[in-house]
Amino acid sequence: MSLKNEKIAVLFGGVSAEREVSLNSGAAVTEALQSLGYNVEGIDTKTFPIEKLKEKGIQRVFNILHGGIGENGVLQGALEQMGIPYTGCGVMASAITLDKFRTKLLWKAVGLPTAEMVVVQRGQAVDSAQIIAKLGLPVFVKPSSEGSSVGVTKVKSEEQLLPAIEEALKFDSIVLVEEFLAGAEYSVPVLDGEVLPAVQVIPDGEFYDYHAKYVSDNTQYVCPALNDERQAEVAKLVKQAYDVVGCRGWSRIDVMENAKGEFNLVEVNTCPGMTSHSIFPKSAATKGISFPQLVEKVLELSA
Repeated sequence: MSLKNEKIAVLFGGVSAEREVSLNSGAAVTEALQSLGYNVEGIDTKTFPIEKLKEKGIQRVFNILHGGIGENGVLQGALEQMGIPYTGCGVMASAITLDKFRTKLLWKAVGLPTAEMVVVQRGQAVDSAQIIAKLGLPVFVKPSSEGSSVGVTKVKSEEQLLPAIEEALKFDSIVLVEEFLAGAEYSVPVLDGEVLPAVQVIPDGEFYDYHAKYVSDNTQYVCPALNDERQAEVAKLVKQAYDVVGCRGWSRIDVMENAKGEFNLVEVNTCPGMTSHSIFPKSAATKGISFPQLVEKVLELSA
């Protein structure tokens, strides 16, 4: 049966810290599918309970919820319980990858490169001097389970470390303090197991924070960013990282170079942004894949 004969819901919005981005992504995805002739309805999960999807006659879901239950395996489990196929990663991969701490543990366990870190849990005493002795300065402080750089701070002095940790703890009970990687920053999409061209991100500001991602028009995206040899190198690393955590369908993996130019894995986004500023469509376009074609391909990969 053709997917165009099915009733498809695009799930967006929700209640996570990334709600506004998801609303924009959802509008773009819904419009693209409608333009291709799909029977699609956009649904904001903040106002519509997902357990009623079956009652609406929904047969398939394009999930474009960012963060929170949309990316942590909860939604995926509920849809599987209802027997509704959905886009993106399954329950386990979604749960693992929204947790940066456990993602990095898996990568480290199989010898994949990622920045050194110190883990701080809510209620735990913090020895700033000890952390800086291990990681140096500057460092990045980030909540383990938030996306879109929410709660992330670049710390340049010992005095700034504790306030940055306290800020990150507003968003999660586990916070990562990571060593600074001095090289270029890349975001690398994977579509149906194929690694697409890396996009170099040159942020408007000190790092690729929420403003640089979604507000500023001065952040630069270079794609393709690497020569054939370096692209092959990052593609091999990214595919290993993608497979280790059990991704499927599509995902985007962020990578940074250290001072020696060596690639280090940063994090996985299992439900990448699909807005005018978004990286995945920029990379796909260099392979001749239009935005509607990309959306359709992701839908076709739903399971």
